[in-house]
Amino acid sequence: MMCPGCGAPMKLDAGKDFLACEYCGTTHFPDPNPDGVRVLDEPSDQKCPRCSVALVQAAIAGERVLYCQRCHGLLIDMDVFLAVVEDLRSHHTTSEYAGVQPDWGALDRRTKCPKCAKEMDTHPYGGPGNVIIDTCENCSLNWLDYSELQHIVRAPNERYVIAIDEDERLKASKEN
Repeated sequence: MMCPGCGAPMKLDAGKDFLACEYCGTTHFPDPNPDGVRVLDEPSDQKCPRCSVALVQAAIAGERVLYCQRCHGLLIDMDVFLAVVEDLRSHHTTSEYAGVQPDWGALDRRTKCPKCAKEMDTHPYGGPGNVIIDTCENCSLNWLDYSELQHIVRAPNERYVIAIDEDERLKASKEN
């Protein structure tokens, strides 16, 4: 992307979720797409395990991920995954995916890790959301197909219901 201020190429710095111009200092935060992913358009050297196109740098909930612009899948570090889910859950109150059952046929798929090319472990996600995800323990990466992150984020989770109830109880006790 070219800088809207001076026309110089903008760069993506490691760990940042925006593009910056090293000449005039202009920053650009791409708007998030409907999935909440801020696509940063810088290609990576890793390919999508579904489409075989280059994954691009992206950010979600302020954390860096790799994103497929064709199938909208996400390659996300396991430690970052937990932080993203926690952050996104704190902003959502709907549970539209509560009754959706996973596609059990997805357990038969074979996915190669974009980083090490070894076969990823395909398994039901251990938390809420009823999704089947792919994990590479060797590289500490999760592959999420399109909409799987939203299923996880928007699924009911008793821990959040309890926390909200406790917050409301505390507010009520302070008002009395």
